[in-house]
Amino acid sequence: MKAISSILRICIALSPFFYKVESSPHFTSSVNLPYTLGIRDSIMIAHSFHDHPAFGPAGKLHGATYTCDVEFITDKLQDKVNWVLDIGYASELLSEVLSQYNMKNLDEVFKDGEFTTTEFMARRIQMDLVEKLRQCKNNGSNSPMFQGRIRVKLYESHKAWASYEGEV
Repeated sequence: MKAISSILRICIALSPFFYKVESSPHFTSSVNLPYTLGIRDSIMIAHSFHDHPAFGPAGKLHGATYTCDVEFITDKLQDKVNWVLDIGYASELLSEVLSQYNMKNLDEVFKDGEFTTTEFMARRIQMDLVEKLRQCKNNGSNSPMFQGRIRVKLYESHKAWASYEGEV
């Protein structure tokens, strides 16, 4: 009982530290944005790491099936419709972006010898989504269709993933 009491005192003493960490600038600002719409799709790709020794057997050509989760994160719902973004539109947008990589050899898509790691691809997919969203206007107005952040989480397997998050 004495050990539990000591542990509780330590946790209480350290609790301000944890609050400070949570609001740290090293964490993404999405912590403060309350609304999220999430969608999921998948792609099948082939790629290599150009026989670079750091990648071991994966340096050679191999295939992968990625599950791609995307979150649209914002501080307010759109007027009149009370949504972050139309879920059907978001799904079509992701499908369109992923189609440029699906069933392709990424060594041929990225011809400058980039290492198409999961981290690289998560960032690339996020940037592609941002570019497409910036081209769209909300109901013909000058306001953007979505304002906020997009997080792409790309799963290599049920054990490993990478993510990238940035502003639209």
